[in-house]
Amino acid sequence: MRKLISSIVFPVLALSLTLAQDATKVEPRHYKLAFENDKVQVVYIQYGPHEKSRLHSHPQGVVVNITEAHLRFTDENGKTQDVYSKPGEARWFPSFHHTVENLGETAYGGVYIAVKGSVAVNRQAPQADEQTAEFSRQFRAMSFANSHVVSSSRLKVWHSSASASAI
Repeated sequence: MRKLISSIVFPVLALSLTLAQDATKVEPRHYKLAFENDKVQVVYIQYGPHEKSRLHSHPQGVVVNITEAHLRFTDENGKTQDVYSKPGEARWFPSFHHTVENLGETAYGGVYIAVKGSVAVNRQAPQADEQTAEFSRQFRAMSFANSHVVSSSRLKVWHSSASASAI
């Protein structure tokens, strides 16, 4: 009987601890869910000057920095890493647990795009839903004046309007 109870209780506790560390659940002040499906999770990140988070986790993914910042990441073992972000910069991160502290005098904003499951190559062209197809049409219609890099001012404008529509 004890084995049966243990086999049920421990996996449930482990799952709840894992879910409890999700950044959008543990730190809703700093992480807001923007979009989610079975492939990705898109999260807006916002830290005020000198704000610090509690321990939380992120699945593997890409962060796109909207603003410049000096951040300090501290992992669950106490190891620290200073991170300097530049507007428009994108970085890949594996799955990890950490705390974040904004060491700067200005707010930090970014977007985290988490990739769910294993990453596999799909040889067929993906079929976009209507919302994604419309976004793609609008994106292709934009003129970037001979540049393949989106300027930080456009990202800030986009971030501001996206945040306002998410509220």
